[in-house]
Order: sequence, then structure tokens, then C-alpha cells
Amino acid sequence: MKKTIALLPGDGVGQEVMRGAVHVLRSIEKRFGHDFDLKEFPIGGTAIDLTGSPLPNDTLRACQNSDAVLLGAVGGPRWDHSKMRPEDGLLQLRKELGVYVNLRPVQSMSALLERSPLKSEIVKDTDLLIVRELTGGIYFGEKKRDVDRAEDALVYHKFEIERTVRRAYEQARKRKGKLTSVDKANVLESSKLWRSTVSELATEYRDVVTEHLLVDHAAMKLILKPAHFDVIVTENMFGDILSDEASVLLGTIGVLPSASLRDDDFGLYEPVHGSAPDISGTDSANPIGMIMSAAMMLKLSFHMHEEYEAVERAVREVLNAGYRTADMRTSRFQSVSTSQLIDQVVYRIEEDAVSASLLELYV
Repeated sequence: MKKTIALLPGDGVGQEVMRGAVHVLRSIEKRFGHDFDLKEFPIGGTAIDLTGSPLPNDTLRACQNSDAVLLGAVGGPRWDHSKMRPEDGLLQLRKELGVYVNLRPVQSMSALLERSPLKSEIVKDTDLLIVRELTGGIYFGEKKRDVDRAEDALVYHKFEIERTVRRAYEQARKRKGKLTSVDKANVLESSKLWRSTVSELATEYRDVVTEHLLVDHAAMKLILKPAHFDVIVTENMFGDILSDEASVLLGTIGVLPSASLRDDDFGLYEPVHGSAPDISGTDSANPIGMIMSAAMMLKLSFHMHEEYEAVERAVREVLNAGYRTADMRTSRFQSVSTSQLIDQVVYRIEEDAVSASLLELYV
């Protein structure tokens, strides 16, 4: 069955890493006999330059009519003084698509342990999932500003909290059975509602251990003892900050993927990193976060678990073989370009297919 995928490369290195997702999907398409209809549309600053809007109507309609969306990155100093910001397009897209929950897995890789600024014994057992509410909170509240005063409203409704926390509990049931809810309930009314809602739902998920942490404590513990965490669930802004902090554990934000989901199989998939305008056009960006975001799409939206595993295995093999983009470089390895790393991942997906075919001949 054909799957329609809207591609939104966006700005900066988003254009470059998207090539990695496309090449990987084409190799998966050939290996497993799938049919992916890939069409590209503008978003963010690029869309502002082309159409005057960070989210053109044609882009939104294409996303609404697709089976899933892949997004590169948006933003950059070029549009800092524009009346419309590239990020406005991304926030609007999330809202319009109804992708209210964001999943950001963070798992240590033996090949990258020496890249982490933390001791290997601290990060080696890291395997956590950050579940972030994505379409509410301070990013979407009413905003006001005059010459000497600014205001951003942080508003949450109980149903927004409840649906996100339920998704987090379901993920915890599939993992190690522990959920950490992060808030600022000692100060914020929205966090008090968040904590009381989690406490109510905990009675329905007695098979999952539930704990509550204030966000400042959680931020500290994430660095001191990341293995403490299994599933972290939190509101929009805290999730944004904590997931970027978690990237430090692996030594680079370039390898982290994410999935933004609603209640059906539809998802918006994007790497955690930004547009990195300082290295845009140099063919040096890390494509792994984008590639693994595409892999998450295969697994979560299309239920192609074997295909997901083929991509994940190829990425790990490439890293174990010593291939590194500049952000992952250490004294033991020279860096390769974005294009070269993409080629190595695709080669291993295709080589794995050939090996499987030869094995079938001798069985």
C-alpha cells in the first residue's frame, strides 16, 4: 500500500539532513517492497521568503492529506527581525495537525560514550523517554507586549494534561514500568493542576511506579544519575528544555529523533536539533537524528517494525565502524561529511538485505 509522506526540509541544515531520510526511505522501499510517495513543501524561513508565510496553505493541506510528515528544522538569524518568525509556522503546524504529544527517546550508545562530557559510568546505562505535551502551555498562551512590559500566559486544561499523561503511562508499561512526572507545583498553579491530574491517573496504572519531581530537581538529577529515569512526562516548555539537556548525555544533539503524535497513526517526525545556520551548506551536519526520526515514522505510524530495526541496526553499525560527523568527532576518529555518513547507512541497509537473501539460499 502506498504511503504519502510530506517532506518539510525547512531552513539551514534541515535541507541537508532531509536528504538522509529520503535516501534511507528509498533503500527501505527497495528492500521491503514498499511504495513511498515523497513530496517536498516549504516551511519556516524558507517559506517566508517564497510566499510571505512560515506555513503556506499548500504546505498545511499537503500535511493534512499525508500519512505522516517529516520535518528538518526551522529558524535562523536571517529572520530574527521579520514580522513573522519561522518558528510560528512550526507551532501552527503542530496545532493544526493536532499532534499533542511528543516522544523523545534518549539511549546511550557505546560508540559515543567517549564523546559525552560526563563520565562513562554515569551515562552508559541511559535509556529514557521524554514525553512532552506539545500543543498547550506557555508557547500557545495569549501574548502581550508594550515598551516596558511583556506577558505570556501559561494555560493548561485538565484534558490536555490527562491525554498526554495517559500516553506516557502506556509507554512506561511497555518499558521498565516507571514514570516521573516533572512540574513546578511549589510555585505554579498550572503545575498544581498537572500534579493532581497525574496523581488521579496513577490509581489507574498501579502497575507503574509513579514519582513527582520539581523541574529544577529533575534537571539536576538528569545529569547526575540519568539511569534513574525511565519515562519522564512534563509540560511543553519544561519538556523542550529537559530534552535538549538530555542531548548532553550522548555528547551531541545531532543523533536525537522525535515523534509528535495524535490519537490515530498520524505523526510529525523531526530531529531534536535546530537549523544550525553556522554550518549550513558545509555538508557537515549530523543526519542521524533525521534518519532515526524517519525510522520512528516507520515504526509508529506505519507499524513497520522490521524496517525500523533495519535502520537502527545500520546506524549503530556505522557508528561502531568509526564514522563520525564533526559534532561526534573524537581524537580517535576523523570526521566524514553528511553525505558520506548517509551513504554508509544506506550501504549497510542494502548490504543487510543482500546477506539475508544469500542466507535464504542456503537454508
